[in-house]
Amino acid sequence: MTREDRRQKLESYGRAPAQLAGALRQFPKKMWLYKTSAERWSIHEIILHLADNEANAYIYCRRVIAEPGSRVLAYNPALWAGSLGYFHQSTKEALEIIKRLRRMTYQVLISLPETVWSHAVACPEGCTTTLDDWLDRQERQIPHHVDQMKENFTIWAKTHPPRKSASSPTKNPSAIGNHYLTLSART
Repeated sequence: MTREDRRQKLESYGRAPAQLAGALRQFPKKMWLYKTSAERWSIHEIILHLADNEANAYIYCRRVIAEPGSRVLAYNPALWAGSLGYFHQSTKEALEIIKRLRRMTYQVLISLPETVWSHAVACPEGCTTTLDDWLDRQERQIPHHVDQMKENFTIWAKTHPPRKSASSPTKNPSAIGNHYLTLSART
């Protein structure tokens, strides 16, 4: 990876929690538990997964930096989601974990000398991963899951049309103006 490519990936990596927060503001909280199928995650579950991933990435990255050549542990996100009771965990706290750990890791990464980016660790699958490889994967993690959230919302919105409020204006714009004129004439 070139320095410029890395710089761009680092900036994207650092901005991802804000991107996540912006995306979440688009989705009504009442649909965060909605699942498109039993096999797919809800927005709530995705947020908890991202917190677990961020905690794992925090350690993984530091292992690559401080202990090159060592063996790293993998984790199975599906098993974690099924075993850790995501449904009962707080998305607010998970989002705080994501934000804080990402900020701390970003601060470490932007100060690294060039030589550290080629540090590598051994993966459980028998491969080796450099810090550049790690950054490439992690930089895409939150945007990928934001896309999943958008898919969930799109499907949910098709089956849950917005409700009209009791105080919504009439469809005839001139009636609104006439109503306003009537009220102002009384005052």
